[in-house]
Amino acid sequence: MRRRDVLLGAAVLALSGTGTWPRNPAMAQTDKPTRFDAQTVRQLARELAMKPFAAPDQQLPSDLNELSYDQYRNIRFNQDRSLWRGQGTPFEAQLLHRGFLFRDRVDIYTVAQGEARRIEYTPGLFRFEHGITAPDPKLDLAFSGFRLHSPINRPDYFDEVAVFQGASYFRALGKDQVYGTSARGLAIKTADAAGEEFPVFKAFWIEDPRPGVDSVVVHALLDSPSAAAAHRFTIRPGASTVMAVEMTLYPRVDVDKAGLAALTSMFMFGPNDRDGIDDFRPMVCDANGLAIVTGTGERLWRPLANPQRLQISSFESTNIRGFGLMQRQRSFFDYQDLEARYERRPSVWVEPIGDWGDGAVHLVEIPTPEEVHDNIVAYWRPKEPFRKGREYAFTYRLHWGWDSPDSSDLGRFGQTRIGGTGERRQFVLDLVGDTIKNLPPENITARVTANTGQVSNIVLQRNPEIEGWRLAFAFEPKGADVAELRAEMLRGEERLSESWVYRWTA
Repeated sequence: MRRRDVLLGAAVLALSGTGTWPRNPAMAQTDKPTRFDAQTVRQLARELAMKPFAAPDQQLPSDLNELSYDQYRNIRFNQDRSLWRGQGTPFEAQLLHRGFLFRDRVDIYTVAQGEARRIEYTPGLFRFEHGITAPDPKLDLAFSGFRLHSPINRPDYFDEVAVFQGASYFRALGKDQVYGTSARGLAIKTADAAGEEFPVFKAFWIEDPRPGVDSVVVHALLDSPSAAAAHRFTIRPGASTVMAVEMTLYPRVDVDKAGLAALTSMFMFGPNDRDGIDDFRPMVCDANGLAIVTGTGERLWRPLANPQRLQISSFESTNIRGFGLMQRQRSFFDYQDLEARYERRPSVWVEPIGDWGDGAVHLVEIPTPEEVHDNIVAYWRPKEPFRKGREYAFTYRLHWGWDSPDSSDLGRFGQTRIGGTGERRQFVLDLVGDTIKNLPPENITARVTANTGQVSNIVLQRNPEIEGWRLAFAFEPKGADVAELRAEMLRGEERLSESWVYRWTA
């Protein structure tokens, strides 16, 4: 069972309701097109926010409601029925059936020449294999989401490049990659003691791809007890798949714990965190660090951890320039996993467009004993709460690829290794980058600080095996249970590297 199938399904169940079934959506008739323009989904979201929240319709026939994971996988979309197949466009779309944990009804429309037409559910769109019984064709089941396909790896095959399914989760990948980190339309009350709220995408509108255009546009209507929102995704697959996201938010209530451009990933263990691990693999993670470029241009690298207790870190900034959950270790030998291929998981970078004002990047690290659980969340939280009855607009790009799209001459931190005893911990950090690999060692130093405990034995030396440098130091907690550490490479007072920041816990 894949991790996200459980996580996303559980998120859907968090907003479960009964509803009536079967039904046709009020926003469109199944047999008639309706007018559609750039304001349509915004107006629907605005109207939703003015009404009491209605939980998603999860009513399903018992056969579908009780499917196991393996049984659900035996419902497969009939590829011959893919949207736009044979029409000469670089895109195809396949619909996803409801069932197992994916019970929410999601209505999906196609848009062409200013008109939207709802895709009618019929069992003929799917293959029901290995004893799975097709539903009554008279039932109006709609769907649970969809997949986008495009020939990014070779010209004669349409690879899966993005999927939208489960609550407001979606994910994508670049050329030669496999799925890893996911994104969300909106996060609310993440890690809150009272429980997290999982907004859901109620409906999608997919614009017919235009000839000669290498992108496809998807609109989404989001709803939750606290807010409604309209999203517009312009998706351009490639070596890095880029999504331009336009989000307009309409709060039902004052919301002070919202997470924008939320990313969700998994970190189980690595060279910096192997306590209690008995595993042949050196590292297991979809992402090994959080990278941030603040509004002042400072670059931070925060290695991820699988803590013993839930921990939340925040990095304040004004007009943040970017952040992302990154997979920097790209060798098979970093993971030694022939099945999961963690070295091929995408890094996901958030690039804000325009000024986002004051706020902070929040990093949530949740303890997990198994790699099937996503336990890492990163998002932007504005300083000021969202007020009921107002409209808020945000635009950003999501880059799914091998690295962040921005360039810098600063050296970058690679693996963080930690060992030693409880009284004295030894840290060993890798530093790489074209501008630092051939620097003469004269006047090159490292600065390492801690807010508690004692740092000693700081050694910075060349590491020819990685064409970079190695920074090593000892840390003694002196009785502290938690310490915030920071390290940089310097030439005099000139900073030669990004800043490594780390939360050590006993």
